Amino acid sequence: MTDIILTIIVMIALALLWVMLYDTNRFVVRCHKVTDPRIRHRCRAVLLTDLHNKCYGKENERLLATIRSQEPDFILIAGDLLTAHPKAPLQPALQLLEKLAEAYPIYYANGNHEQRLREASRYYGKMAKQYKKALKRIGIEPLLNGHVSLPELGLNIYGVEIDMEYYKRFHARKMPPEYLPHLLGQASADAYTVLLAHNPDYFSQYAAWGADLTLSGHVHGGVARVPFWGKGVLSPSWHVFPKYDGGIFREKESVMVLSRGLGSHTIPVRVFNPGELWVIDFRPEE
Repeated sequence: MTDIILTIIVMIALALLWVMLYDTNRFVVRCHKVTDPRIRHRCRAVLLTDLHNKCYGKENERLLATIRSQEPDFILIAGDLLTAHPKAPLQPALQLLEKLAEAYPIYYANGNHEQRLREASRYYGKMAKQYKKALKRIGIEPLLNGHVSLPELGLNIYGVEIDMEYYKRFHARKMPPEYLPHLLGQASADAYTVLLAHNPDYFSQYAAWGADLTLSGHVHGGVARVPFWGKGVLSPSWHVFPKYDGGIFREKESVMVLSRGLGSHTIPVRVFNPGELWVIDFRPEE
């Protein structure tokens, strides 16, 4: 009996190891369609988040091929294309962005890793300045608590960078109702408002501010997901089974698409939790 139990344990361990290796090195495409009378023309975006220097094939050729096959009109980035570490390279993110910028407009909001480079320069040295300079050369200006209006499409795209206090572990800090209007101004009701907001924990506040569609990441799908139940296990804030782990969430008329991201950093594995590339279709109301 002992031998049988040991054999079963070994087989389960090997199966989990195979799943971990498989899921850590693949991604899936997920789609979401938005319909609204304020949207003037059909268009398509691809959402990238939490790449963390991950490469799918040489110079991300697999990821690039998949993005191109979706024929997007523009690229939306919800942060953390790189990893904030003094020895981490900037090149994987920059190589990808340079190739994407040759074909598509890119709207980029920072995640906590890009933000950390800038706010802790004593630790990270010149990494933030180097990254900013390289983005400018490529032609990308991050949406640092700013927005772009696309009146021909009926879209406003905002990028928010919240204070690092809102990323503290173990409990979510309360966000005052005046905080987002102070950072962003007030969302216009005349256009469909897309908010690139890396941290999903404050979706209720984003919705109250006026975001019609919030695009987030940060949680990496919970690192591992429980089979059949489908819940993510752990968030970067060390919340077990976090409320916002991945997928689509709603607050009245407001929607959040929470990507599980494409890479990882501190816990460099995924289990029952492949990376995600989201495709967002914007459609006028027929």
